Amino acid sequence: MSALNKAKGFKKSKSGTYLSIGTTAFGAISVMKQAKKARTENDTLRLVDAVVSAAAIATGIALLLRELKRLGDDDVLLG
Repeated sequence: MSALNKAKGFKKSKSGTYLSIGTTAFGAISVMKQAKKARTENDTLRLVDAVVSAAAIATGIALLLRELKRLGDDDVLLG
């Protein structure tokens, strides 16, 4: 199996999905900082960007959680 195939396999594994959830959630920290700065500076455009980014993060995490459920994860948080 080539390194590329191994990487694709990891991406579709439970471990890879958990890692993706973690990195996606980590991106939320940056978005929260961006939103705070936008509110402080009354920058509406930057605030809209932060809201759209937060929606993308929420959607991404929801998709990853669905993938975990599809993989048959019996984690308590997933029901």
